[in-house]
Amino acid sequence: MKILVAGGTGFLGSTIVDALLFADMEVGVLSRSRPANSRVSWVQGDVTDPTRLDEKLRGWQVVIDAVQLPNYPMENPRKGLTFERIDLGGTINLVDAAKAAGVNHFVGLSGNGAAEDAPYHWLRFKWQEEQHIIQSGVPYTIFRPSWVYGEQDVSLNRFLGFARFLPFVPIIGNGKTRISPIFVGDAAAYIANAAMQAPKNRIFELAGPQELTMDEIVKTALRVQGKKRLLLHHPVWFMKIVAGVAQFLPGRPLTPDAMDFVTMEGTADNTEVVEAFNIPMKTLEEGVSTYLR
Repeated sequence: MKILVAGGTGFLGSTIVDALLFADMEVGVLSRSRPANSRVSWVQGDVTDPTRLDEKLRGWQVVIDAVQLPNYPMENPRKGLTFERIDLGGTINLVDAAKAAGVNHFVGLSGNGAAEDAPYHWLRFKWQEEQHIIQSGVPYTIFRPSWVYGEQDVSLNRFLGFARFLPFVPIIGNGKTRISPIFVGDAAAYIANAAMQAPKNRIFELAGPQELTMDEIVKTALRVQGKKRLLLHHPVWFMKIVAGVAQFLPGRPLTPDAMDFVTMEGTADNTEVVEAFNIPMKTLEEGVSTYLR
């Protein structure tokens, strides 16, 4: 089977590529720069530029949309790096091109909490993506992942980075935000299996096997590392002030919206996806132990 992964050089996308290669699929990567993996075919392209995109997709049986906003989740409107342009606009272009190219199956990655009336704009854009995929007429599978963590992630590892040189780990908010984190290898396995199976025209929530608070997540990761650190909580309002200044620094390390992103609830019901694909999932401790211990 010929499967093309758009965004196959990113954190989750590259892991999906590895899972497909392990299953002996013929894999291509649609990206702006050449992928480091020599076992894949490179399809040079940018989902924000629909020019001849359908020609680049022709001949591929399945397309997986794993494109992610650069410096996720920090938007940079001055450079056009926004959820609206990359996530929503890129998905619309990719789905339309897939339909024109005669692709048999489109696998879309939405977000946990996507809804028409979601409180945050990135989740409303994800819902609009889903609607466009569904209405396209291309057979589809849509996943709504919760917080995906792993060796190359910039979320959990960003918190743990402070433990290298500080006696504490800063936590945004009260640390009681509830999340169902999923190991990147597990998420990739589910997505790859969906791509290799017959389309089901279904939407699946994709979450890990545990519901934990942010404090519990950080404490678990620290325990695996053999470190003891104080968790220092900072009010969201205070961190938004800090982020309001930091967003003008080189690299745009923080934005006010990102404070909402990292403190929003992230639980999900994975019953349906486990029943459909029946792939074991790692607990948080098992997952972080693969790269932190």
